[in-house]
Amino acid sequence: MNRPSEHVEHLLRTEAPQVLGALVRRFGRFEIAEDAVQEALLAATRAWADGVPENPRSWLIRIGYRRMVDLLRSDQARRRREQEAELAEPVHRGSSSPPSAIDDSLTLLLLCCHPALPATSQVALTLRAVGGLTTAEIAHAYGATENTMGTRISRAKQQLARAGARFTAPTDDDRTDRIAAVMRVLYLIFNEGYTASAGNALTRVDLTHEAIRLTRLLLDTLPADDPLHSEATGLLALMLLTESRRSARTGPAGQLVPLEEQDRTRWDAELVREGTELIDSVWQQGEPGQYQLQAAIAATHAAGDTDWAQIAVLYLWLERLTPTAPVRLSRVVAVAQAYGPTRGLALLDDLNSRHGLDQEPLTRQRERAVRAHLVELTGDAARAAALYREAAELTENQVEQRYLRERADRAERPGSHES
Repeated sequence: MNRPSEHVEHLLRTEAPQVLGALVRRFGRFEIAEDAVQEALLAATRAWADGVPENPRSWLIRIGYRRMVDLLRSDQARRRREQEAELAEPVHRGSSSPPSAIDDSLTLLLLCCHPALPATSQVALTLRAVGGLTTAEIAHAYGATENTMGTRISRAKQQLARAGARFTAPTDDDRTDRIAAVMRVLYLIFNEGYTASAGNALTRVDLTHEAIRLTRLLLDTLPADDPLHSEATGLLALMLLTESRRSARTGPAGQLVPLEEQDRTRWDAELVREGTELIDSVWQQGEPGQYQLQAAIAATHAAGDTDWAQIAVLYLWLERLTPTAPVRLSRVVAVAQAYGPTRGLALLDDLNSRHGLDQEPLTRQRERAVRAHLVELTGDAARAAALYREAAELTENQVEQRYLRERADRAERPGSHES
């Protein structure tokens, strides 16, 4: 089947949560409604090849409704549900808005990021239910088989059912935590797209674009006076500023180009402008959160000659807020850039002794790569080459592997450190 046009694909991504919301409110069965929506989206890619109908959302709801009825009819344990659903009132009684006029995006995001689900399932379900991606597309993005990803999504929906999750807006008591979970999932989706964990490509553009689209959607649902609005703005700014560097991250042969060697004329000026304006608009609105701090770091990089001392301070601030291994390692790099590799290595040794960054499987690869770079700057070429090769063995991303092995070869090359 031919891939739909960009216009149709964007339309389907936008309408998917609205169609799902309409079906869930009508029938009250998320786990079945989500399957019905996926089939409606697939039907649209075939039927709309020659043109989009006048009211695409109504078209999708109608097809989804028919498929929903078929799925309910085939559910032998609930053979009477079709008749009951035909007579049932919508879940939100008293609402005068027709199904196609209600924006269910935030409610769906919150449902997919339910605390009963592990993070991997939250990501998969968000991409499928809110993003409108097929199981095959999600599996391809994460380097898994379609069967494996299908099982993960199916189990996630079963977990939601067992947890008694409802298609309702969050209460005041859990709203902040639930929206924070949504932002974390969108952040994870973007990061996986920006540096794929496996495969022969450095990035997954489909995932970064989808994360940006969903973050815009989230921001649009939050009132400007909502305390969470500033942090969601920071998240969007971070994504835009980071994405602006994408085309400069690889060279003509697809090789990785580190930040300090990138041609900044290849950065997307429009994304830099929008991201910088977004973070500037919320920076003074109270204590900044983790996404605002990361956006401020990205904006500092984009400002011209990088102020590494300022970035080191921002990373220290960020580390106190979110003491994770990636943040700590990024602070090491900033300190080394600002004050020299010896000071950076001393900080890295201190962090290893206190937090074991070189012991954890998920952080050891990054720790080895950072240490290799700093050791190389001190002039110990043989030790740096060994560390680069060790880091290369610890990543499954082939672009990163090639880069690290090339750095090892360059470190060992006679005269490579002469000015």
